[in-house]
Amino acid sequence: MTLKRVEQSLMRTRPFARQHRYLTWLSLSLMSFLGLMVLIVYEARWVYPEIQAYFSQTGSLTGQQLATRSRVYLQNAQTELLTEQPEVEAFDASIAQIEIAYGLFDVHVYRRQYECTEPSLRDLNQLMERLEQRGIGRIDALSELFAPIQCLTHIEMSQLDRRGQAINDFSESTRQHNQVLTYSSLLIFVLGLAFWWLHERQLRRTDHATQQTFEWMQRAMRDPLTGIGNRSALHQDVMANQHHSLGLILIDIDFFKQYNDAVGHPQGDALLRQLAELIAHTLKDEAMLYRLGGDEFAALIDCPDSNTLGSYCRELIQGLHGANFPHPAHPDKKGVTLSVGGTCFIAGEKAFSLAYEAADKALYQVKTAGRDGWQVTEDAK
Repeated sequence: MTLKRVEQSLMRTRPFARQHRYLTWLSLSLMSFLGLMVLIVYEARWVYPEIQAYFSQTGSLTGQQLATRSRVYLQNAQTELLTEQPEVEAFDASIAQIEIAYGLFDVHVYRRQYECTEPSLRDLNQLMERLEQRGIGRIDALSELFAPIQCLTHIEMSQLDRRGQAINDFSESTRQHNQVLTYSSLLIFVLGLAFWWLHERQLRRTDHATQQTFEWMQRAMRDPLTGIGNRSALHQDVMANQHHSLGLILIDIDFFKQYNDAVGHPQGDALLRQLAELIAHTLKDEAMLYRLGGDEFAALIDCPDSNTLGSYCRELIQGLHGANFPHPAHPDKKGVTLSVGGTCFIAGEKAFSLAYEAADKALYQVKTAGRDGWQVTEDAK
């Protein structure tokens, strides 16, 4: 794989990484929401039975309504006794009221929880017998009702106190459960943020490591002096374009050793950089450039036929002549010149080896013929 394709692969990987990150965050959010829903369902299943226990018409609190109604009937019986109607009618009306009150008063919860209930019921029972037998006066009957009324009032107040205590207990329990719900929700939210932060940190580390790997690969595939590809990059680019028709151009600087001896190696390095820029400018974006070492360059370019490749080689020589780089030690008193050899081939491991050999042979023939020229061979076909 070429360096460019590695970079493209990395660029394609990043959106997938970001998508994975968003999916992870969505999963954490859904998990947090699910956790909150579980807590809410738990609260609902807890609160409803509590409300039923404290505020429904079942259980011990039912007695509050019965005691109140029973007291009202006993007070109505007292009112009947105080009316100016005949005694017989007053006694019959009072008995009816007391019987209703007795039925409301005679419940198990009152007998079990309040000591005054049994005596009051006995008193009411005896009072009704005496009223039926007309063996008691109005004032005495009225007085006999005060003790049961007082007992019922005591039951009412006790039930109100119990109801208030039940409400307070329920409120306190609700407050505690609300605290649990609040803190649990906060904990789930914090955990979600922590997971997100850990994922982001891991993603940043992965991106950093990937970037370092990519930068290392860039350095490994680049010539440090000119910044273009090296021999390894040339081989990988050929392998990445297998079965494509490519042109291989080998370029050698004529009498480069003499140039270095005359002007020094720093100036020779500057010339190499200038020539790399010239070759790139001449071939434009249609070629991939490489420095194979020393004064030898190479270029890969799409090659439909040898004539097209020859035109590129000719443009290189003409471009260099136009640049007119001086060469103080050129034996022929010329400026800097190039020897160029090329060939077309179908990219592949074995074909590349043959193409390199053919292009190098064409380059050698140019050098033998006096340098400062180009030649394209078909030997690699």
